[in-house]
Amino acid sequence: MKKKALLLFSEGLDSILAGKLIASQEIDVVAVRFITPFFGWQWKGREKEFDQYIREEFGFTAGLIKDITEKYLEILKAPLHGYGSQFNPCLDCKILMLKEAKSLLDELGAGFIITGEVVGQRPMSQLKHSLRHIEKATGLEGLLLRPLSALKLKETLPEKQGIVKREKLLDISGRGRKRQLALAKELGLRKIPSPAGGCLLTDPAIAPRIKRYFELKDGKVAPWEAEVLTFGRHFELSKGSWLILGRNAEENEKIFRLSPKDSVLLKLSDIPGPLGLFLIFREEDLEEAAKLVKKYAPKARNLEKVAVKIIFDEKEREIYV
Repeated sequence: MKKKALLLFSEGLDSILAGKLIASQEIDVVAVRFITPFFGWQWKGREKEFDQYIREEFGFTAGLIKDITEKYLEILKAPLHGYGSQFNPCLDCKILMLKEAKSLLDELGAGFIITGEVVGQRPMSQLKHSLRHIEKATGLEGLLLRPLSALKLKETLPEKQGIVKREKLLDISGRGRKRQLALAKELGLRKIPSPAGGCLLTDPAIAPRIKRYFELKDGKVAPWEAEVLTFGRHFELSKGSWLILGRNAEENEKIFRLSPKDSVLLKLSDIPGPLGLFLIFREEDLEEAAKLVKKYAPKARNLEKVAVKIIFDEKEREIYV
């Protein structure tokens, strides 16, 4: 077996520690960050920067960014193992990422995969039976090493072959973080990441609207729509339309950049304000949408009447509200 490991890197403390424990045994560690608009998206288009960050901050061999949005949206429609507390398909998500990681092993010259999973830390995906199921579902039995809880789990192939010294692995379990924090101090980590999860699909303020949109679209959601759902003000209008408004100039720019050519956009004609985009469009909702554009423009909301420009297929017209 090759003396190189692929680390499923979440940017959380546990995955960092798992990588450091294996790297300390003189094993090359390649950190792979899988991203979608719901997690890790800040690294989109910054692959070289991520690689540099991984090398300089943690001393790992390399860092890779892999966008799995399209495959992720497919499982999000109807995950085989269901959802967590919000709209998060945790088990199916982990299985997808591990399958993708497995497909990279030969390309990267790696022999096995490591994760920061801790037995009993999360009720849906990190109970012992869930961890075993994940191994079977991904075809990674014997090749999936969880260094923080290894002594509570079956010995893996890299341990049996002496590539990884089992006696240097740990037996952490449960939801506490005392041992992880002590280990971080021992290893000299300069920054301790927050324990909060980084997935927007677990966020009670954002996840319900994403779930509702998936319901309205029967799961047929494009990658650009998924990204737009993660920011801005969203409105489900009375006749069935779905409207997003930018909350600032940066969000306006993102909406404009992400919107397809055949989109219906709204903006005030002569006054600064939000850019509106119909994700689902019904002509009967135009006036209601225009009123919302006015309402959320501080310089327009108190005016008696304003012109709202409707932009569709490179043509413009105005309505007054």
